[in-house]
Amino acid sequence: MPTRIEGGGPESIARFAAAVAGRRGEGDAAVAAEAAAIAAAVRDGGERALLDYTERLDGVRLAPADMRVPPERIAAAPNRIDPRLRGALALAAERIELFHRGQMPADRWRRDSSGAGIGERWSPIRAAGLYVPGGTAAYPSSVLMNAVPARVAGVERLAMVTPPRGGGDVPLAVLAAAHMAGIDEIWRVGGAQAVAALAWGAGPIAPVDKIVGPGNAWVAAAKRFVFGTVGIDSIAGPSEVLIVADSTAEPRWIAADLLAQAEHDAVAQSILVTDDAAFADAVEAAVEAFLETLPRAAIARASWRDRGIVFVAPTLDAAPALIDIAAPEHLQIATAEPRAIADAVGNAGAIFLGPLTPEAIGDYVGGTNHVLPTSGAARFSSGLSVYDFLKRTSLLECGAEALAALGPAAVTLAEAEGLSAHALSVSMRLGRPAPPW
Repeated sequence: MPTRIEGGGPESIARFAAAVAGRRGEGDAAVAAEAAAIAAAVRDGGERALLDYTERLDGVRLAPADMRVPPERIAAAPNRIDPRLRGALALAAERIELFHRGQMPADRWRRDSSGAGIGERWSPIRAAGLYVPGGTAAYPSSVLMNAVPARVAGVERLAMVTPPRGGGDVPLAVLAAAHMAGIDEIWRVGGAQAVAALAWGAGPIAPVDKIVGPGNAWVAAAKRFVFGTVGIDSIAGPSEVLIVADSTAEPRWIAADLLAQAEHDAVAQSILVTDDAAFADAVEAAVEAFLETLPRAAIARASWRDRGIVFVAPTLDAAPALIDIAAPEHLQIATAEPRAIADAVGNAGAIFLGPLTPEAIGDYVGGTNHVLPTSGAARFSSGLSVYDFLKRTSLLECGAEALAALGPAAVTLAEAEGLSAHALSVSMRLGRPAPPW
């Protein structure tokens, strides 16, 4: 059974904070060390090390010529999948592109009161590496969520890596999504070794400038290891949802929403906050009923039992404070007045408003991005967007008038900091004599 907390006083809130923090953990030091060793080996050994780890860890023996998925196979994939799936992917791609085009920032340039020209411009990174998880399921939605914003931003090269399945194949749905997103460079490698190959290059895989996309604990640890050599989007942890619901919600719907996160991983976290104990009981009963037949019941049951939390508060006035403590990846508000709660929340990766907006819509076709901050990182970071693929460069231009207005203060500040050459570089332009040092 999940942890159940009742009451709205400081003690209950402290129990909630401890339960959330205790279920997150700080990562496995052994995993971090192993991922770092794998990444370093690929950095130093290149293609040979990459292929060795692919055989050892994924059980797939690839020849160098087999690492890349032939572009013609990618191009043919949309016509080889079920038409309904093809239509769903097309709808998702269209909506994701529409949303992210609205994020594109404009360059700025103006003359200020000193006469100086000041502004900034945006330019895309040159190459991005996209990690698409494999493992127990295929994730074509992750292809779209990572690749479409990059394409909207104007990234020229998208190099995708994904763990090979039996025989080294990549699921057709993943290839179809890649084609729809404009990707023709796909490598059949995954894990920490693939992250290293994207960072430093390995054989035919050229290095990229930034690596994005979620993966398992080894992938997350490898991304941390390569950061600085390349940029990364974030360190992704287990998936999580916090649902605020009142008695106007349907308990079975909320139960399904909680399980939608729990079925991702045994270490995923699902949290329910409500003001109605009977409603909480009904949701818990519905969860147990669904677990009797859910295909991924073993994973979901472990997540719900070990990391699930049910908080019953006297009123939902406590909900925003609890949400900000948890800083959840996904926040779902299924109440009579969802906007009232949402407007009071500061920490959430994405918010889903109303009983007819399950988080699963956002995972696929809502248009918003499903690559979101986890493990409380919503306190200080945001979900994947076009900004992850753009660089901002500031621009400054001084003519004689602006230099005369700004220069003396620059000289004063440079002298105060003891940086004489800084002061000299400005003062000479102001026509002042060079100092006798």
